[in-house]
Amino acid sequence: MSDIVRTPPQIGAVIRRRRKLKGLTQAQLGEKTKLRQATISQLEGGEGGVKLKTLTDILAALNLELVIQDRSTSTPDIEDLF
Repeated sequence: MSDIVRTPPQIGAVIRRRRKLKGLTQAQLGEKTKLRQATISQLEGGEGGVKLKTLTDILAALNLELVIQDRSTSTPDIEDLF
């Protein structure tokens, strides 16, 4: 499954959904990444200022990867993605 995200809140929503699909709490994900639960919460809440390393650590812990590509010209309605 892939998700199209373009904003910090969308990134946070995808990470939250994937974490829950894996049956992990924020605290458990924090333990896996050596990050505080509050940091996981900030990222999932779409707050700016999260370090790129933090994002990549969380993606790795959830067995996800970041793919950079050109924006599609026919953008699906974001509500259809969630």
